[in-house]
Amino acid sequence: MKIQQMKVNYRYRAFLTTALLTMLGVILGGCNLLNGATAKVESQEGSTLSPLSKQSITHISWTMHQNLPVPQDAEMLKQIEEQFGVDVDIWNMENNKYESLLDMKLAQGSIPDLFRIRQPQDLLKYQQQGVLAEIPVKTLNDYAPNLMRIIHEQAPAYEKAGVIDGKYYGIPVINPTNIYRTPVVYRQDWLDKLGLPVPQTLAEFEKVIYAFTFDDPDGNGIQDTYGLSSEGMNVLFGAFGQIVFADQLYFGTKDGKKVIGALDPEMKEALAYLRKWYKDGVIDPEFVTGENKGGYKHLSHAFINGKIGMTSMGNYYHWIQDGDYEDWRADREGHLVKSPVQAAFNVKELTAKFPDARVVLGRPFAGPHGQRGSKGNDMLMSFTAIGADAVKEPGKLELILRILDEVSASPDPDKAASMTYGVQNKHWVWTPTEPRNIVIMPPYDTMFGYQNTIGANIGMTVPLKETGEREQWAATLHLDQDGIYNALEVATPALAKYGDSLIRLKNKAYIAFITGERPLSEFEEFVQEFMSAGGAEVVNEANALSHTQ
Repeated sequence: MKIQQMKVNYRYRAFLTTALLTMLGVILGGCNLLNGATAKVESQEGSTLSPLSKQSITHISWTMHQNLPVPQDAEMLKQIEEQFGVDVDIWNMENNKYESLLDMKLAQGSIPDLFRIRQPQDLLKYQQQGVLAEIPVKTLNDYAPNLMRIIHEQAPAYEKAGVIDGKYYGIPVINPTNIYRTPVVYRQDWLDKLGLPVPQTLAEFEKVIYAFTFDDPDGNGIQDTYGLSSEGMNVLFGAFGQIVFADQLYFGTKDGKKVIGALDPEMKEALAYLRKWYKDGVIDPEFVTGENKGGYKHLSHAFINGKIGMTSMGNYYHWIQDGDYEDWRADREGHLVKSPVQAAFNVKELTAKFPDARVVLGRPFAGPHGQRGSKGNDMLMSFTAIGADAVKEPGKLELILRILDEVSASPDPDKAASMTYGVQNKHWVWTPTEPRNIVIMPPYDTMFGYQNTIGANIGMTVPLKETGEREQWAATLHLDQDGIYNALEVATPALAKYGDSLIRLKNKAYIAFITGERPLSEFEEFVQEFMSAGGAEVVNEANALSHTQ
């Protein structure tokens, strides 16, 4: 079952003729949301803001967030194609390997027209490679007015995030649910069997992970369990104030300046714990390859398979258990009823293997200096850009923006819901009470990735506050507290140049420190290696950028 909240308190509708639109274009000429003005033009389905020939624009390549491939004949995709008279070519690239697959395409000379940049810090890299088109701000406001209005009203601090050297290259994708940090998850049934509480301090945590390893928590008489793996390590780093293991360099703030968390002297103290735990056999020896072994990227297979008893993987909604809260669902007759929610993702997979298994979400444990925290995912989730080749065809940029506006930010609540979830009364319905929520209908409510298979949700996330039952549940767990967020959400030239190699250098050194291949006495040497390999330039530019913002 999957029920999601849609914000419906805005009802902007404009029924504009081509002549009126032309006059408004003159009146609103120069209107710029990035400078604080609000565009008033809203496109009606099928309307045009300039004399575009749909027949002359027949092919648009499109990248998007995918858990499953989108069939070329997917019904919602065909609806968009028919509405706008286009052929949309969805590039089916596995989300786990998105960057490497995209870079391969780019190396072969193929550039997508609608360009999803999953890691915000990669915007500058792709702009420097010349594969992105500048998006004139007036064009953006004229042809994606609803999208830009929402960003202006709900996330004004991010409006200029996609500007490089005074030019606009990326539309910011702001995820409102990222106010909730990654959860800290334990096997509750293991804790109960061992008579241990959810740990609140580092000392209590250490006691728990040793018991998970040596006291046979699964009761099979074999020493085949461990306390934690790679994702749990960030909670230890958080107990010393920083985050280390991530897809990007994590910056913190110390004494008013931006610093790279992995270089913080207190990380040496954290590494001493991990080094001891690894030597004692408390850490899964396969931590180097990660907890996920393929497929949906938020699954911790090490946890699901009963190998570890603690993790901090995925988002809060990946750890819902049976009965955590009540939400709407459709019964066999299609009637809407409110009933206890069912387990999802990691918990669903876990209990399929171990029916008696239960999990508990705890607060990040406190370190010796009173610090605590788990990884927070940036509010700036990604960027949506336009490929460089798209602007070579007259009118194509404008058409792409019109489609993006339609599939991401329609002012009609019914239309917006359909663009995300599919056909009303077939794939979804509204709840009977206010605030109106989306209820996914059977059999789609139990189908993983059904939105991809029907070609829905090809747009970008917009920063409308989520207030559904699921998010209220997350708030009761205080997941909006104790998050450690990256203090640098966008790239600088030095970060674009050195970032990938610095991440590899950092990971290699940290793994060597944890496994004992390298003595901790060389931590300062590692810091010097890092700074000499471009880290000093990255830190200097990060601090220079903060002074200009």
